Amino acid sequence: MSDWIAAIILGIVEGVTEFIPVSSTGHLLLTKSLLGLPNGFWDTFAVLIQLGAILAVVALYFGKLWKALIGLPTSAEARGFALSVLIAFIPGAVLGLALHGVIKEVLFESPRLICWSLIIGGVGLLALDRWAPAPREEDAMKLSWKTSLVVGLFQTLALIPGVSRSGATIVGSMLMRVEKKAAAEFSFFLAIPTMAGAFAVDLYKNKDALSMDQAGVIALGFAVSFIVGFIVVRALVDFVGRHGFAPFAWWRIVVGAGGLIWMAIASQ
Repeated sequence: MSDWIAAIILGIVEGVTEFIPVSSTGHLLLTKSLLGLPNGFWDTFAVLIQLGAILAVVALYFGKLWKALIGLPTSAEARGFALSVLIAFIPGAVLGLALHGVIKEVLFESPRLICWSLIIGGVGLLALDRWAPAPREEDAMKLSWKTSLVVGLFQTLALIPGVSRSGATIVGSMLMRVEKKAAAEFSFFLAIPTMAGAFAVDLYKNKDALSMDQAGVIALGFAVSFIVGFIVVRALVDFVGRHGFAPFAWWRIVVGAGGLIWMAIASQ
C-alpha cells in the first residue's frame, strides 16, 4: 500500500476517534496492524498526527481560549480555568514521561491488550451512562481543583492503549458530578496541552529516526486529522447531549471483539 494512502486512512481514523471515547491510539494501532504497516515510523506517525486533531479544538474554541488567555492578569475566573487544566494535566505528563519507553515498546505492540481495553472501557461507559451521579458542575471552564485533579488521575489510565484519553477524562468528570456536555468540553481543553506534550516528547525522542523524506507523509496525515477532527468536534457536544455515551460504548465493544476474532482467525 502507498504511504500516502496509508497516511490519509490513518488521518481519517485519528480525526474521527480523537475526541470520542473510543481510543484514537487503539484504533490507530489496530488500523496500522490491519494495513500491514511496519512498526517504528508508523507508531511515531500515529502520535505526531494527533496534534492535527488537537489544533481543531484550538480553532473551534479559539474565542473562549483567547479570552481566558488575555484575562489571566485580571480575571480570577480565567486564572481558575488555567489552573484547573494545569492540575488535570500534571499527573499524565509526569507518568507519561516516566513510562514513555514501556508505553511505546511494550504496550503499543500488544493488539490483544488494546482490544480488551476497548471492551472493558465500553462496558464501563455503558454503566456510567446509565447510573452516573446527578451533576453539580455544568461549566467546563469553572471546575473545582479537586474535580480537575481526579480527572487528571483518570487521564493516566489512558497511557494504556485502548483505554481512551477522552473516555477516561469524561468518566472521571462524570463521577465527580460534572454534566456530560461539560465533561466532553473539558476533555477537549485538557487534550490541548496533553497531546501537544506527547507530540513534543515523541518528536524529540525520534528525531534521529525521522527524515525529510517522511515530512510530506506526516504533513498529509496531520492535515487530514485536522479537517476530520474539526468536523467531529463541532458535532460531538450536541450528539452527546442527545444520545449520551452508549453509542460509543457499543462501538468500543464491537471493535474490540472484532479485533480479537480477527487475531484468532489470523493466527490459525
